[in-house]
Amino acid sequence: MIENKKRAKKFFLLFFAMLISLIISACGNERVDYSNAANWLALPVKIDKPVDVFYVCPTTWLKISSDEPRFCKIDDPVMIEGAKIELYSQASAFQTVGNIYAPYYEQLDLSQVDREKLVATIPTSDITAAFDYYIKHYNDGRPFILAGHSQGSNILANLLSGYLKENPEVYKKMIAAYIIGYPITDEYLEQNPHLKFAQGPDDTGVIISYNTQSPDAEGPNPLAVPGAKVINPITWTTDETLAKAEQNLGSMLLDKDKKLVPAWKYADARVDNAKGVLICSTADVDLLAPGNAFLGKGVYHSYNYAFYYFNIRENAANRTKIFLK
Repeated sequence: MIENKKRAKKFFLLFFAMLISLIISACGNERVDYSNAANWLALPVKIDKPVDVFYVCPTTWLKISSDEPRFCKIDDPVMIEGAKIELYSQASAFQTVGNIYAPYYEQLDLSQVDREKLVATIPTSDITAAFDYYIKHYNDGRPFILAGHSQGSNILANLLSGYLKENPEVYKKMIAAYIIGYPITDEYLEQNPHLKFAQGPDDTGVIISYNTQSPDAEGPNPLAVPGAKVINPITWTTDETLAKAEQNLGSMLLDKDKKLVPAWKYADARVDNAKGVLICSTADVDLLAPGNAFLGKGVYHSYNYAFYYFNIRENAANRTKIFLK
């Protein structure tokens, strides 16, 4: 009798655990309704290109008070306004290449510790659900580019190691993944042998990544991971040869009114494999990267796209052309 009661109790606890797991899973999938266009930062009005761009914006929300939650709501006005600026300043680099799809997501406030672990929860769940909805309802079989920055790139790295690993038929349609502003390490690639890092300007199905700083950057740079993979966005090579600013196809900087202004021959680029960063020695440190509570002086995190804007555009077009052949 006692043994039967133990079995019954064990069965009940197992059943209860499974039920809770299913509820959590269901809540994760239904947290944001991506069939609602209001939950998308960008959806194409017209499909006029043979490829798509799935863009995930960086962090645009910070907690104002300590009693706020770790993650913002999907309709948070501060997050939405900031995301629109990032769409304009970053994703626009791809607008001549593909149809742009960009979901909102419940962003992590970056003042939190264990950021990568927390990004792997709600933000990654949101974007995975958004990407799955995009594939099933919007994509219609077209090849696609993944593009992100900072927290958005962290999430896309999780998407590459999760959803795209589990769905190889979808991964085969990926032209390239611009995981900019987030380090890609040898350890990550070893854990995900289905992925490969770009070696030149023409390879497809690859990851492109770099994190920019000045030669004498000071203070914290959590994105500088020694030995992280880096590609030069001017030459699209991984060696440490300097690409001069004269070789740059053009930068695109925001002025004081948040308008994009071209800047020609502004930024050079050199890979530093030991530090795992991209070095830019020609930009104005005091003007652009004086330092803040999160990043030290000389860390050009906010300018990863801006410095090499037209190089990214040309490279995305080139990889797309090669992929379509």
